[in-house]
Amino acid sequence: MTLRHLVHKPVLAVAAAAVLAAGGTAALLLPQTLSAQTPVVPVAPSVRGLPDFTDLVDLVGPSVVNIRTLERASARAESGSGADEQMLEFFRRFGIPVPPGVTPRGPRPDRGPSEEAQPRGVGSGFILSADGLIMTNAHVVDGADELIVTLPDKREFKATVVGVDKRTDVAVVKIDASGLSAVKIGDVNRLRVGEWVMAIGSPFGLENTVTAGIVSAKKRDTGDFLPFIQTDVAINPGNSGGPLINMRGEVVGINSQIYSRSGGFQGISFAIPIDEAVRVSDQIRTTGRVTRGRIGVQIDQVSKEVAESIGLGQPKGALVRGVEPNSPAAKAGVEPGDIILKFDGKEIDKSVDLPRLVGNTKPGNKSSMTVFRRGSQRDLSVTVAELEPEQPQVRAEAPEAPKPQVAGAAKVLGLTVADLSAAQKKELGVKGGVRVQSAEGPAARAGLREGDVIVAVANADTSTVKELEAALARLDKTRPVNVLFRRGEWAQYAVIRPER
Repeated sequence: MTLRHLVHKPVLAVAAAAVLAAGGTAALLLPQTLSAQTPVVPVAPSVRGLPDFTDLVDLVGPSVVNIRTLERASARAESGSGADEQMLEFFRRFGIPVPPGVTPRGPRPDRGPSEEAQPRGVGSGFILSADGLIMTNAHVVDGADELIVTLPDKREFKATVVGVDKRTDVAVVKIDASGLSAVKIGDVNRLRVGEWVMAIGSPFGLENTVTAGIVSAKKRDTGDFLPFIQTDVAINPGNSGGPLINMRGEVVGINSQIYSRSGGFQGISFAIPIDEAVRVSDQIRTTGRVTRGRIGVQIDQVSKEVAESIGLGQPKGALVRGVEPNSPAAKAGVEPGDIILKFDGKEIDKSVDLPRLVGNTKPGNKSSMTVFRRGSQRDLSVTVAELEPEQPQVRAEAPEAPKPQVAGAAKVLGLTVADLSAAQKKELGVKGGVRVQSAEGPAARAGLREGDVIVAVANADTSTVKELEAALARLDKTRPVNVLFRRGEWAQYAVIRPER
């Protein structure tokens, strides 16, 4: 799936056609008595009436703004300039094939910082408070040298950025104005799938454009920190940062992304839930930045096959693939291969639930965790740290090659293995394990490959080749066996199915 942000680059002239989407509610009429011989005749649904959005437009329209972003020409000189370069950027951003003859122009001399600012993009926003606070998307204002906010009454203001949170794509900007019409914030928990919603924004720079549709799904996972609202409201480049409005005239989301193969609307749009956005904006307004918790684990989904093979039953929780050294999780005793089932008493149904729960936890808070390890559950206590900007990882040098050992039971599964050297144990941060020298047949089909380090088989630790052989010898040779292994810094499960 390709997700597109919705900042419109003012390059191509776009002609848009308005489409009216209509629908109603159905009432099913059943006869009072039916006999075995009486055929059941389908009853046509009765249409109670089409939704009327006119009052909503009058109510919310004055609170929706157009945001134009500008950048100084001197900042563009090194990467080329002119209409062709802008067109190329438009094609790259929205996945549109580049037409023949469109090529970037060469760089031009830098005329200095005093050169006039040039148009960069167009987005939308909505007024949070009467004194000029405006919410929009982070990608709308990212990289802009100047922001121009246009109100529905055509007044224009230069805006300043109060704060930006790229992880949730939320930004707050401020204009010097008073007596503005602020939006009403709705309750996302009351939002229902199938409910009518409306959007107002500036698609392709066309200000105050109104579109409508229904909520297609809630809590759609397209990011680590946000469960998005999915709709079929027509959203296009330029709608970014505009409000998603329910039938009570309340803002329930910020239009942010679309699913698209061409860059245009294809019936699937995503909005940031307003409760998440307000929580972020409150921190931005108070401190200028957003503080999140972290525990220092890399996680993955738990598949149904793995859950059944290790005795977990249902595929739930977050599989710990790696634990950062000296992190809160490491100090709490979390190990690669653990499955985190609960955090602060809250169930982890899907792996994406964990970063949201941890991220919303105040740094310094002592939280409880329940993990599944080697067939049983155990409770741990972790002190949450503050999430910092990601740092580039330094790749370690290649470890020395161990001497291969052809083991009987392992060989049946297609494995040639060897004990880890002291240097390899230190590098991986493990007490022991068995390095895969080659993987063929069943092991290869399960995804194992040379360089992997097996640390457990069938919920039993395997620190040496001897322990691996002993664990395999106790198993039914005709049944699948679960293997916990490390690949570099990451841990994951594989299920090896013996050949028959």
